[in-house]
Amino acid sequence: MDIKWHLPPVGGVKINFDGSELSLAEAQITSKEHCKMGLLGKLVKFLLGPCLKPTTTGGDSESLGPYGVSAATVGVSALAHDLFNFEITSQVPEGLSQHVVSSKKAQANWYRKLVEAWREAQPPPRTAEEAARLVIQTLNRQQKAVEGLLAFYGLPLPHTVVQVPAEVPTSWPQGVQFEFQTLPVDARAVADGDGLTVYVSTADPTESSRVPNEVLMAAVRRAKARAKKNYTKANELHKKITDAGYRVLNIQNEEILARKCRIRLRGIDAPENAMPYGQEAKQELVRLLEGKCLRVLVYGEDQFERTVADLHCNGIFVQEELLKKGAAWHYAAYDQRPEFARWEKEARGRRVGLWASSNPEKPWEWRKHRRSGRS
Repeated sequence: MDIKWHLPPVGGVKINFDGSELSLAEAQITSKEHCKMGLLGKLVKFLLGPCLKPTTTGGDSESLGPYGVSAATVGVSALAHDLFNFEITSQVPEGLSQHVVSSKKAQANWYRKLVEAWREAQPPPRTAEEAARLVIQTLNRQQKAVEGLLAFYGLPLPHTVVQVPAEVPTSWPQGVQFEFQTLPVDARAVADGDGLTVYVSTADPTESSRVPNEVLMAAVRRAKARAKKNYTKANELHKKITDAGYRVLNIQNEEILARKCRIRLRGIDAPENAMPYGQEAKQELVRLLEGKCLRVLVYGEDQFERTVADLHCNGIFVQEELLKKGAAWHYAAYDQRPEFARWEKEARGRRVGLWASSNPEKPWEWRKHRRSGRS
């Protein structure tokens, strides 16, 4: 069976796959041709992955959803992509009129409202139920629009959506604003015992609608330049991407557009790299995180524009592990959680890590003395 991928339009961008200019909206690439696309094809597939529309020639597509795959597979990712695409093109998705009887102007007005609601949601919808609830609450006076959109994306109908309170989920500690998942951590991105840089895939539903238009376009043009082996141009475009706080990463031979995020672990303070036990503390954090994806619970930003967060990795609470290993102090001035004080006390009692020293210097005092010495 010959598989074809239908690529939805992205701002009218044209990409040269085989020497001829093809609109993404018009391109139909056979599976054999798709394999020849190399990095360009992989990046386009990644950027638009949730919304690529596989169809089978001569097959029965009636059982498939509006994107050529089951409605359950589309859901949140398709809605996130279409809202992002609407911001670029001001075009509603093809096929929507089969589910709602309304003018294009009315449909555009719905998407305009949904874009705004999606941007304001903290965190943005991650599940089909959350996405359905956002549609219902945003278009609550337009029943036909709600039912048509939910059917189009395969989201739960109003009577099947369980209403939940708006407060922060009980699984989050007090003060957490939202959470996200990271790509695998590179050991070189760990700065010290309590700070690191992580990357978040823009294919994640919480990220896809937030990518600036110019970043997405630069990523597509970079892929096109690399396909032509114009690496000078590709490097220029990648610099534009990195200057905007993003990066194209190669993970398992896939090109992934990701947002860069600097993390400061909340509630602990590890010895600085130049302090006694500083390098050991850093290596302990590397050991915990290298090559792993993290669950990040965000409290806010500090004065250095770092994301202050709790980190969880494979069921391990990272701050707890570091405190129990004697790799960090409890930073009580900024976090009064009693369990943090207890974990530090236990490590002190066992004289592990930095507590093997009889009187280790506190990192905040060390930094204060260094600032005083320079003044």
